[in-house]
Amino acid sequence: MTGFTLAYAGFLLTHFVPTRPRVREQLIWVMGRRAWFSIYGLISLAVTVWVIWAAGRATYIDLWPQLPWTRWVPNLVLPVAIALTACGLPAKSVTLGGPRVSKLDPKRPGFAALTRHPLLWALVLWSGAHLFPNGDLAHVILFGGFALMGLAAMPAFDARARQALDPLEARDYFAVTSILSVRPLLDPAWRHQEGKPLVPRLVLAAALWLALLLLHPLLIGVTPLPL
Repeated sequence: MTGFTLAYAGFLLTHFVPTRPRVREQLIWVMGRRAWFSIYGLISLAVTVWVIWAAGRATYIDLWPQLPWTRWVPNLVLPVAIALTACGLPAKSVTLGGPRVSKLDPKRPGFAALTRHPLLWALVLWSGAHLFPNGDLAHVILFGGFALMGLAAMPAFDARARQALDPLEARDYFAVTSILSVRPLLDPAWRHQEGKPLVPRLVLAAALWLALLLLHPLLIGVTPLPL
């Protein structure tokens, strides 16, 4: 478990310390905004791959068995997570893009009416679903930690948005967006306005899901299919 512990510590350090507002602004001032986001993105990706790789090689400590039905959970949930990612980007959401993002039009909130946190919900669904077939200690820490991070980040991002907007903008923004809601799907006006642009994104999501399903045995080493 030593390798996994080191990888997990590295993951936490790279995802929490550099994102603290004062540290982040100082790094941006030194490196420049474009260089900072490019370098930080590469580091985050590398450390995430490292911690997932380390979890697969950690000492196996069984907490619950992998029963055949548990593999159905990620297979049913992952298409939703991928659709959230494909449909939620790009989104005019302060809580997604930060205070420099284009301000959202209250009359047309778009996908943010369903959720202003599409990537965080995708992370929560992906990691939470993978807990079911991965009941060993290392993967429970890995996926459980990812899910908790996603849930905790939502109120933190909302608080950041309230600071970034003036009071009237914040009132309008939070009035037409949601942490998670299916009500827009039941609204004919919203479906008429926003439904058509989402169709190609849903097609892309289906293609990505199929690609990940086929590549999973090559990249992870196990088939995700319930056999």
